[in-house]
Amino acid sequence: MTTAVHNQPRTGNDSRTLEMPVLGMHCSACAARIEKALSRTPGVTKAGVNLATARATVQYAPDAITPEALRAAVQGEGYDVILPAGDRNADDEAAAVHDAEYRQIRTRFVIAAVLTVPVLALAMGGHIVPELRSVLDFAARPWFELVLTTPVLFWAGREIFTGAWAAARHRAADMNTLVAIGTLSAYLYSLAATLIPHWFDATGHGAPAVYYEVAASIITLILLGNLLQARATNRARGAIKALLGLRPKTARVERDGRELDVPVEGVRIGDIVLVRPGEKIPVDGVVVDGTSSVNESMLTGEPLPVEKKPGETVIGGTLNETGAFRFRATRVGEDTVLQQIVRLVQRAQGSKAPIQRLADRISGIFVPVVLCLAVLTFVVWYDLSTPEARLSQALYTSVAVLIIACPCALGLATPTAIMVGTGRAAQLGILIKGGEALERAERVTAVVLDKTGTVTEGKPTVTDIRPQSEFTERDVLRLAASAERGSEHALGIALIRAAAERGLDLAQPHEFRAVAGHGLEAVVNGRQIVIGNAKLMKDHGISVDEAAADDLTAAGKTPAFVVVDRQFAGVIAVADRPKPEARDAVVRLKARGLAVIMLTGDTERTANAVARDVGIDRVFAGVLPQGKLDAIAALQAEGHVVAMVGDGINDAPALARADVGVAMGTGTDVAVESADVTLVRGDLSGVPAAIELSRATMRTVRQNLFFAFAYNVLGIPLAAGVLYPATGWLLSPIIASAAMALSSVSVVTNALRLRGFALPAKRR
Repeated sequence: MTTAVHNQPRTGNDSRTLEMPVLGMHCSACAARIEKALSRTPGVTKAGVNLATARATVQYAPDAITPEALRAAVQGEGYDVILPAGDRNADDEAAAVHDAEYRQIRTRFVIAAVLTVPVLALAMGGHIVPELRSVLDFAARPWFELVLTTPVLFWAGREIFTGAWAAARHRAADMNTLVAIGTLSAYLYSLAATLIPHWFDATGHGAPAVYYEVAASIITLILLGNLLQARATNRARGAIKALLGLRPKTARVERDGRELDVPVEGVRIGDIVLVRPGEKIPVDGVVVDGTSSVNESMLTGEPLPVEKKPGETVIGGTLNETGAFRFRATRVGEDTVLQQIVRLVQRAQGSKAPIQRLADRISGIFVPVVLCLAVLTFVVWYDLSTPEARLSQALYTSVAVLIIACPCALGLATPTAIMVGTGRAAQLGILIKGGEALERAERVTAVVLDKTGTVTEGKPTVTDIRPQSEFTERDVLRLAASAERGSEHALGIALIRAAAERGLDLAQPHEFRAVAGHGLEAVVNGRQIVIGNAKLMKDHGISVDEAAADDLTAAGKTPAFVVVDRQFAGVIAVADRPKPEARDAVVRLKARGLAVIMLTGDTERTANAVARDVGIDRVFAGVLPQGKLDAIAALQAEGHVVAMVGDGINDAPALARADVGVAMGTGTDVAVESADVTLVRGDLSGVPAAIELSRATMRTVRQNLFFAFAYNVLGIPLAAGVLYPATGWLLSPIIASAAMALSSVSVVTNALRLRGFALPAKRR
């Protein structure tokens, strides 16, 4: 996706946001250096760098600094970024670069492994199988190992050394520094022992030991770890790839009386687009003719196809299943729903949760501390070991400390979990704006639900028809709906919709007269029709049975009396019915220990009726937008962490005030912009799913941080040899490098488990 700078959202009156793919990062220390360089650049108000997504997000003042200057700041630290420009797709270009890097790492690993295996065999064969001593020429062995190890270090592992040198030139240290110092120490010691063995042979114990296998094995295992990590993080980015993969390449449009296949980028607003069965819808629009069933599951998570007919909207990237139709394009390019979702997910995956700040602070000082510990380990072992072993044991243990302490796992612990969690949420139709919102959602204790359009369907529906005298249900509905054809009132719309659903033919009304706030009068097929409340009937001197509607009113429904030629014909009740999934969603929220409250501007009687229907115990009724704000504040004062769920303009202030704002994707743009979480399909069951996913994600973050901290807390002392006095056991640098590589892979793999998160099955 091209993210042109001029299309970036403004974050203030004079601030813009730029997202740039970063090249060359290997660990959290790399990300911290780039973030620090960007943050101290004049004109930058905020900068963040995400190791897992390999993206930098920068808020900057366009009058003070240019994107090219931001790139120069990154290049000054020895890295690079890809800037969006014109038609160039920065993300696709970055993906191509990462794929090329993956292939290079794979090639280097294979060659390094081929060369390392005989080094290990030469070094260890004689020790494991003493009979091989007569076969192996141990005088020539170091020279063979030197020849095989040198290309492993300086060809296969050259990027480790160039990275360490780049960090040193900027007076910094990172993962490459630790690995480079460790392997180079072992290599140079072994090289000296090979070239001038007599210099070491002062004690008369024979030729000094060489550690070529340590240097070669460490580089090979580091490459294996990088290979596995790159593969795992590519899988973690799968949500974005899946979303981008929804985009069709071409569209069939009508122009100048002809049908043309054009690139999807060439579709213009107002174009008439043709879609056949089995084709993907190229852009957003409104159906002008034809009907079909459209599978929107890849965007909304809803498996059932949605019926589309003239006047209804279609979303680019969704799949047309059964019929052919034509639609008018209303949103193209960066403005389509799919592209907006991709941007939201990318922004969320690039954000940081507050819990990550601890890991960032530790990573920032971790490498210098490890270097000091390695030096201390060398000094202690050199002082305490026997004269003939002091140099080799000091080198052995200090290299192990350097290698095992790589901070990769610590740097990947949080961003990978957030990346996978928010990506999985997007696939389920839940858009989470960032790591901070994800972390707050986990702590929610109370969920406040707006009524109209959130708990209810947001449109009045005929619920009851009670005919009187000789009239039937169809008679009452047909006459009432015919009279309402001249009305724009919500009641009239509900009656006309109900008549259409029952296949009733409606007549054209005459002498239509609306009585504001009470009802209407009209003539249908020569018959005088009066529809309205009890007051209207009294004003006309018409006698109706008000008791016939008492139970409807008590249930929160709105009754309308229907009179035909001054004869009471029946009662029609209209209500905004709860959504089918509302009760199940409330049950699930309560099962998770959450308080559920309904907030509405509707009357207390109607609100309580709806609340009883869906199982909500606490209701704030008759509140205006300011009252909704006050209600949220009151709940927060009680100690609750509040999630507010709404869909209207009047909900926007409350969504912004709540700890977590959840907007129904079917609601207004203002509500969606004010919210931290958006439910694309407007399904209330997404609320418990979003909270459960946030809990699962933060649980994974804590597991990852525990693994990363525990690995280093336990690994560094073991590598330093704290168990040697009691057990005589030292941790091999080879084992240390394998453990370091597997620690990063285990953290990413643990995060990938979130890809299996599924929406709970709806209860019947």
